[in-house]
Amino acid sequence: MNFNVLSDEKGRGLVKAWTKGVPFEPEAEKQVRKAAQMPFIYKWIALMPDVHLGKGATIGSVIPTKGAIIPAAVGVDIGCGMMAVQTSLKANDLPDSLAKIRLAIEAACPHGDFSSRSANHKKGGWKEAPASVAKAWENLEDGYQKIIAKNPQSETRRHPVQQLGSLGGGNHFIELCLDESECVWIMLHSGSRGIGNRIGMSYINKAKKDMEKWMINLPDKDLAYFPEGTEHFDDYCDAVQWAQDYAKTNRFMMMENLIQELRNSGELPPFTTNKMAVNCHHNYVEKENHFGENVLVTRKGAVRAREGELGIIPGSMGAKSFIVRGKGNQESFCSCSHGAGRAMSRTAARKKYSIEDQIKATQGVECRKDVGVIDEIPMAYKDIDAVMTAQNDLVDIVHTLKQVVCVKG
Repeated sequence: MNFNVLSDEKGRGLVKAWTKGVPFEPEAEKQVRKAAQMPFIYKWIALMPDVHLGKGATIGSVIPTKGAIIPAAVGVDIGCGMMAVQTSLKANDLPDSLAKIRLAIEAACPHGDFSSRSANHKKGGWKEAPASVAKAWENLEDGYQKIIAKNPQSETRRHPVQQLGSLGGGNHFIELCLDESECVWIMLHSGSRGIGNRIGMSYINKAKKDMEKWMINLPDKDLAYFPEGTEHFDDYCDAVQWAQDYAKTNRFMMMENLIQELRNSGELPPFTTNKMAVNCHHNYVEKENHFGENVLVTRKGAVRAREGELGIIPGSMGAKSFIVRGKGNQESFCSCSHGAGRAMSRTAARKKYSIEDQIKATQGVECRKDVGVIDEIPMAYKDIDAVMTAQNDLVDIVHTLKQVVCVKG
């Protein structure tokens, strides 16, 4: 048995945790135990080895429910996830200096928080969406109009098309990586941007108001939920599905723009992309069948890993990442970790480490090395090798990637 069981005072298993050999902070355990008390949890909550304290719900948790959904568990970066594409390029096709490659990546995708600047795009979004982005938005626009008609609080000041194909900030990134055969990969991490945040926040607030109206006492206010059949349940499920589609499209558009910009950069020989491409969520909810019953599965910082299904588990900037194939482990509700997982908060990392530490930790990687990314320093994350060992019954490693270029928002 590769997991630990966290039981209640009556000895009932509430949580199955794949945390052997990795840190598991007491605050995160306390948080997930509260979620496990909810009466609509189906069987147990599964914890992945990258588990750590989160806002709304424990990051690295797989929460199966019947008859209810917790908006704060899904969170506000709805549909956040990864995409990776293998190219025909080899390591020896890359120039000695990767600085111009990094500039080409930054030119291809708006990144950072959304604000005005005098360039072909705003920081964090487009001034005017390119034709390809505008075309992709056509498939999303009707759904967006339906969402804001039912829930005007979901509407954003910045139109969602302006952020379609953009990276964002924080731990979102774009990387060029080399695998064990020195093949070049393009990998990125992003979600549903400002519109996902608005949808998430507005429905989290509605759930909390519903709890007050119905006088339901909760172990934590962030566990406010919508019961199936109530006013907001279906509307929220529809909005979340739309935001997840937006996030997946966002990653696809970024990848398309990146490939084109790299081809036009003058820094690389002509190349093609391999059929090995993965586009997976790790912050989302989906209807699935487990143990013979249809349930809602919320993965808060976790990747679906059904038998044969490909996924991506990134390490920190400066560490390894992995393309994995799921083993379909039912005990984990067919899931695996979504990364290394933070070992310390952003604030703690900024206090403990310096720019010199960041430069040393990211040696050999073309990336920002300044005070703005110290909170993303590799030492702020768990040991990715220990994380992978803890979940060796959940996934097999298909490719091991090491980044040579990393662009942060």
